[in-house]
Amino acid sequence: MNTATRPVTGRIHSWDVSTGVDGPGTRFVLFVSGCPLRCLYCANPDTWHMRDGRETTVDEVMAEMEKYCAFITTAGGGVTLTGGEPLLQSAFTGEILRRCKDAGLHTVLDTSGFLGSRATDELLADTDLVLLDIKSFDVTTYRRVTGGRLAPTLSFATRLDRLGIPLWVRYVLVPGWTDDPAAVEGLARFAAGLGHVDRVDVLPFHKLGAAKYEALGIPFLLRDSPSPEPEVVQRVRQQFRARGLRAC
Repeated sequence: MNTATRPVTGRIHSWDVSTGVDGPGTRFVLFVSGCPLRCLYCANPDTWHMRDGRETTVDEVMAEMEKYCAFITTAGGGVTLTGGEPLLQSAFTGEILRRCKDAGLHTVLDTSGFLGSRATDELLADTDLVLLDIKSFDVTTYRRVTGGRLAPTLSFATRLDRLGIPLWVRYVLVPGWTDDPAAVEGLARFAAGLGHVDRVDVLPFHKLGAAKYEALGIPFLLRDSPSPEPEVVQRVRQQFRARGLRAC
């Protein structure tokens, strides 16, 4: 009988190296394929389906990552798992996080939190920081923007806080969709009630992914939506700051 352990496999879209965008320092960023949400402003519709990703093993991912270990650690960075939604492939994601921690690398999980129930305590123990994308604090708007429910994300945020895991809240600001002052205030109040929110990133809506929609033959429903005016971005950031949060 063959008792060899079967390699843990998953499907990935791509990887990249970035600075100052996907967590602290310079980071190896792995884009995991598959996502249960369909956010209207998603910049990566080419990561939605697992079937479109490339199957790989954790060993292969780690071998690629090791080429950059010295560089990213010297630059105060680490590894970020994003997507898509990395928790859609929770076993694959968890094993990569574990291996990264064993290698002494700082780990970041970038997630919508919609599948937070799939994150085991062991997976989260190997996560140094979570970038939590909260799409809206208004239940109806959240459904219209993502096709999903808000409650799982808020439950996941509360769980992360209970476990003492540092959190960066990410909030994409889309005129006419997520700029409502009352909804922003609700999110600011919720985030301020958590004890481990290190910062809030207010991210102005952009259309950098528009060409991907055209190439895939998918309608980009926000094609005619403008980017938010600078004063609106500042107003939203100030709403978070007024609650004692660091907003960037």
